[in-house]
Amino acid sequence: MSTLAPIGIFDSGYGGLTVFRSIADKLPDYNYIYLGDNARSPYGDHSFETIYKYTLECVEWLFNQGCPLVILACNTASAKALRTIQQKDLPAKHPGKRVLGVIRPTAEVINNFTESKEVGVMGTRGTINSKSYLLEINKFFPDLKVYQQSCPMWVPLIENNEHLQPGADFFINEYCNELLKQSDEIDCILLACTHYPLLMPKLKAFLPDHINILTQGEIVANSLADYLQRHPEIETTLGKGGQKVFYTSGDTTVFDGHASIFFGEELKSSRM
Repeated sequence: MSTLAPIGIFDSGYGGLTVFRSIADKLPDYNYIYLGDNARSPYGDHSFETIYKYTLECVEWLFNQGCPLVILACNTASAKALRTIQQKDLPAKHPGKRVLGVIRPTAEVINNFTESKEVGVMGTRGTINSKSYLLEINKFFPDLKVYQQSCPMWVPLIENNEHLQPGADFFINEYCNELLKQSDEIDCILLACTHYPLLMPKLKAFLPDHINILTQGEIVANSLADYLQRHPEIETTLGKGGQKVFYTSGDTTVFDGHASIFFGEELKSSRM
């Protein structure tokens, strides 16, 4: 696999496939390996130490498949593991490799989507409790007011394919209301979990029309394209051919059955 030099895409489960879809659409010529750690998902309620351990194991597995660059297409992993991997593990063990996340690219552009300068962030408990978005957005736009809301029921609803059923309405409406109670000036809501784009039909029904609902796929894809332009030392190591290979740490039949909902096409995975 090393001769293919694929880009690695990692997520704790299925949600990263929504980001992968946008990346593959934006940069179709590159080779990719997707890894979903479904056997140990969801990551949202795990400790920092556990998420760091799991994420590093999966990143190093992708390195061993020949990936010089890995994208953490998972907000929880980006919030709780990315910085340590970048600052500690890469210099010590993998100095020629790179690992990028999804939080910084989003924080860099969120100001473009708000007029009131008040934005909401909806994510898993792990992402929200890490305060990573508060810190990153404040670095770029200290004048923005950021309000957060954890949505612990949304990922289970999506992964059980219940998210568009009437039974999901209570939890979708509840979390939206809890966020909007914090300020009536919020005009942009970031979906800080890669599962949440699948809720878009419901969210548009429950949220006021003037609120921009921001998903991460296109933002991350544009950021990656820019990164590769600015870093030819990485870009030139990448193979091209448009190959997409999928792996899961869980059951491949279960993964394949759910993954098409997120990726938008049928796929066949292998066990890592």
